Parts: sequence; C-alpha cells; structure tokens
Amino acid sequence: MADAKVIPFDDDRSRARRRPGGRADGEAAAVRALPGPQGPQDPEGGREALPGAQGGPEAGAGAAATVGADAGAENGAGENSTDGAGPRAGSGGWERRLAGGLAFLRRRVTGDYEVDEFGYDEELTDQVLMSLIRPLYEKYFRVEVKGVENIPAEGGALIVANHSGTLPLDGLMMQVAVHDHHPAGRHLRLLAADLVFVLPIVNELARKAGHTLACAEDAERLLRAGEIVGVMPEGFKGIGKPFGERYKLQRFGRGGFVSTALRAGVPIVPCSIVGAEEIYPMIGNAKTLARVLGFPYFPLTPTFPWLGPLGALPLPTKWTIQFGEPIPTDSYAPEAAEDPMLMFNLTDQVREQIQHTLYKLLVQRRSVFF
Repeated sequence: MADAKVIPFDDDRSRARRRPGGRADGEAAAVRALPGPQGPQDPEGGREALPGAQGGPEAGAGAAATVGADAGAENGAGENSTDGAGPRAGSGGWERRLAGGLAFLRRRVTGDYEVDEFGYDEELTDQVLMSLIRPLYEKYFRVEVKGVENIPAEGGALIVANHSGTLPLDGLMMQVAVHDHHPAGRHLRLLAADLVFVLPIVNELARKAGHTLACAEDAERLLRAGEIVGVMPEGFKGIGKPFGERYKLQRFGRGGFVSTALRAGVPIVPCSIVGAEEIYPMIGNAKTLARVLGFPYFPLTPTFPWLGPLGALPLPTKWTIQFGEPIPTDSYAPEAAEDPMLMFNLTDQVREQIQHTLYKLLVQRRSVFF
C-alpha cells in the first residue's frame, strides 16, 4: 500500500482534492443535496485542507465501525407493547419487525433510498450500522455519557475531542453517544484522514456512516447545513502515542478547526474521553514495518502481535465521555478567522478545557475496568 497522506490541522493552504470515492452500490439512490452555500473553491476546483482528522489505522477501525442508529429501540417498542393479550401482542411486534425488515431490504434492492452529496446513508446507518456497534458501546466498554445537553438541539456545532487508543474506536463511541443520548437524536459526522478512503470496504462504510474527508470546504459545508461535526485535532500523534504518555494531549496545530468554526459561525464543544487509552497499551512501534505497510505507525502491545488475532481484541475498559460547555464563535466578525492570535488563543482554550476535564475524570474513576 502506498504511504497514506495525512491532512494536518495546521495547514490552511488550498489543495486540489476530490471527494473520496463515488457511490458504488447506490447508483439508483437519490442524492440529497445539503442546504446552505457551497464552500470556497480554489481556481483549480480544489478544496482547502482542513487541519486535523481521525488518523491512520483509525481509518480501518474508524470507518468500518462507524455505524449508526437505533434499531433496538424500535424493536423494543413492539415487544413491550401493552395492546392486547401477551402472546398476541408479542406476535404482532415480531410481525411488524419482519414487515419493516422486508420493506428495508426492498428499498435497498430497488434503490428507493437517499444519500446526501457526501454519500451519507442515514437509513442504513440507523437501521444497520449503529446496531452493529451498539453492543460494543453498551456491554463491552459500558460507556457513561455526561454533558450531552451541551450539544445544541439544532444547528451546526463542532465537537473537538482528544484522540487515543491505537485504533480509532473513540470516534465511533462518540458517534453512538451523540446519537443515542442527545434528546434530539442528532447524528455526528466525523472528519477522517485520507487513509480511511483508500481502504476497500472501509471506504464505502465510512461514507455511508457519515464520515467525510477532513478538508475545510467539506467541514464548513456540513456546519453551515446545520450538522454536528466531530474532529480530533491530535490525529496520528494522539492515537499512536506510547502508553507512557496516556492522557497527555498532543499538539492541536495552529487552529485550523477554530478557523472553520469561526467561518461557519458555530459553537465549539470540547469533548473529553477517558478509557480509550488503555484498550491497546502501546509499548512499542515497529517503524520499519509501518513504512512497508504505508501506516503512520505499527503498534506493539502486550498481546499484539504475539497472540495473533486474539491479540487484536481490545481490553474491556470502562469509558466516560464528557461534553463540555460550548464555546460560542458567532460574536466574532467574519475576518476574525484570519487573525492568528485569536486562532492561537481559542485553540489553547479548547485544548486546556479538554485536558482539565481529562484530569478531573481520571481522579474520579474508581478503576480502569470498573
């Protein structure tokens, strides 16, 4: 595999980019355009590089796992129905679920469904993908969510989170947390690095689950359309750091994500994730092998690669995800996005708020696993 190109968060230069991948299996599906104005384009049709994305191997895990919505809640409603006698009501619930499943399959086969211009398939995410990852979220990592009410009920917002864990499971857990716990049931659109979109299968799953390339134009377009966008500015530096540096935030760049939020006029919501650092304790990095494979790093953990596929099983740590107080940006003038000092101050404010919350959560937790 060729070396993956990483889009740095601190690079605001214009680069010619093509939106990753065309629609392979949804050619018959209608394409839903996002509301809002088009983002700025350079003379050659390129788009401005957005600083910071979900990094490297997170590509694989990140995309593959990015699975959306609650089929379980819908199913549970049928079983718990109090209409009619017990067995009869239960039978009706199964019939409704079967009918819904067949209708879903018919729409997939006939192409009678919509995707947006980024390839996001909300129905597939809600009905299938989210249901696949929810057991990992609820039963394995037992994620506890705090402060989800700080995410706006409507309109755009940029969620900025710490990144860790060797594989990008933290982004996926954050996606489930927003969808399942926010009162408005909002969807989180994650920004991802190039590597996500060059891996077969992973590329398709990532786009259908709402991931998009981490470039300024796409991010701003989503924010102006009223979407919740998630970004992890540490990128590969955060997810691939050694276990000895756990919960120590890496560099956030020069404020590219802040500039994007200012141009869109949306609040920035800091997010702190505890528990991901310990799922794959990274005690070494096989740099030569990483270069051969085209990865930013190749992790060595106490179990991987020594135990083979079994060593790839993450440790069942207890997670906490806390969304902090939003930082408004709509009071700044449009030209504020070009002020480097303001970029630095706001970036530092977001970083310090995330780091402080991480320390507070670490003091409060009883155990890594309970």
